[in-house]
Amino acid sequence: MLRDPSLVPLSHQHQHALALCVFLHRAREAGAPDLAHWNQEIARAFEQDIHAHFEAEENILFPAARNVSALVPLVEELLAEHALLRDYAQRAASSELEADDLPAFAALLDDHIRKEERQLFEQMQEALPGETLAQLGAAIRDLLTARGAGAACALPLRKS
Repeated sequence: MLRDPSLVPLSHQHQHALALCVFLHRAREAGAPDLAHWNQEIARAFEQDIHAHFEAEENILFPAARNVSALVPLVEELLAEHALLRDYAQRAASSELEADDLPAFAALLDDHIRKEERQLFEQMQEALPGETLAQLGAAIRDLLTARGAGAACALPLRKS
């Protein structure tokens, strides 16, 4: 299904987060990853984009999704995953992630994003009227702009 324009800013951020996952998988496959580098990259991604992304979802998107009874369990699952991902980010900010944490983080983030794209967004587009989606989109864009999220969309440096 073609993505509704109201959800495109979140989808663009998803693309950048998925790129981080790919880089993490490649770093792991290349051998012992530079843990200091990847702790910094994960912490930077959360600080610059993912924190505001989660804020937009939790304060704007998820409340609207909860109005669709079939989406309530999915929203609860996504919120639990946000908590796990925040824990990884806090550990990264303290340089506490170990080599085994990198693929686990990347797998969780990848699965989480795909669940939002393939389940939440698709079902919201089917269940909510266009006017409601447009209002949500405006609020999401305003919040992301106010937080400066996605302005740079910097990808991590390739480093193993």
